[in-house]
Parts: sequence; structure tokens; C-alpha cells
Amino acid sequence: MIQIYRLSALLYRWRVPLLPKLLYLLNRILFSLALPASVKVGKRVTFAYQGMAIVVHARAVIGDDVYIGPQVIIGGRSGEFEVPVIENGAFIGAGARVLGPVTVGRGATVAAGALVLQDVPSGVTVAGIPAKPIRASRGQPEARLQA
Repeated sequence: MIQIYRLSALLYRWRVPLLPKLLYLLNRILFSLALPASVKVGKRVTFAYQGMAIVVHARAVIGDDVYIGPQVIIGGRSGEFEVPVIENGAFIGAGARVLGPVTVGRGATVAAGALVLQDVPSGVTVAGIPAKPIRASRGQPEARLQA
């Protein structure tokens, strides 16, 4: 699954006309994963359950060492050009929605089923609809949670 994406992205960067789209469709059919070749995906990214029902916007950026659970949507919002940026070491739980011009900070956790519409600071755990901070990692001042 990730190998098919990486080949598709390489061909996309080399401006090969048809093969990246065909590989995208192969990923979509075999794994139910919508991961366009234009997405910037870092190293050691884990798509749970082989990317089952994950949808990623074509301009999204995903950093290194990120875990993305099944049925996650990382996408844009109507009227907004910018799309999500997921920084290194983030964890996105099953069924979470990360929408619009938001940044999920380094080492942040998005709980299962959360709807993220605002930036998530580094090392913070968010949950709920819409997502609100529920816990900071060690060393994070509790005042940061009052967002």
C-alpha cells in the first residue's frame, strides 16, 4: 500500500502522465485508501489496517513517524484554500476528522472520533466534537490547555 503510493509519488514528481493516477486507483480499489500522489508523506508513517477508509487531501502534508488510524479524513473545508499539516510524531485515532487550515503539532494526539477544526499544539491530546484539549504531555504547562 505505502509502496504503491511511493512509486506513484515518484512518477508524479517525474511528471509521468498516466501511471500515477492508475496507481492511485489501484490503492483506492485494493485498500480503500485515497492517498493522491501529490501528498507529501514523511518517513515511517503508519496507516492502520493498510489504510482502510483513509482519505487524505491532495495538498496535505504528513510528517515523519505519524500514526493514522482507520477511517480518518485529512481534508480541506469549503471556502478555505489551506489544508492540514500533520507534524512529526503525531497520533491520529480511528475515525478522526482533521479539516481545514490546521496544524497538528509535533507529538500531539487526536483522539478517536475527534473533529479537529483548530490548531493542536505540540504534545497536547485533543478529543471531542469539536476537538478540545484534554491533556498536555509531561513538561507542558497546564495553562496551554485553556485554548
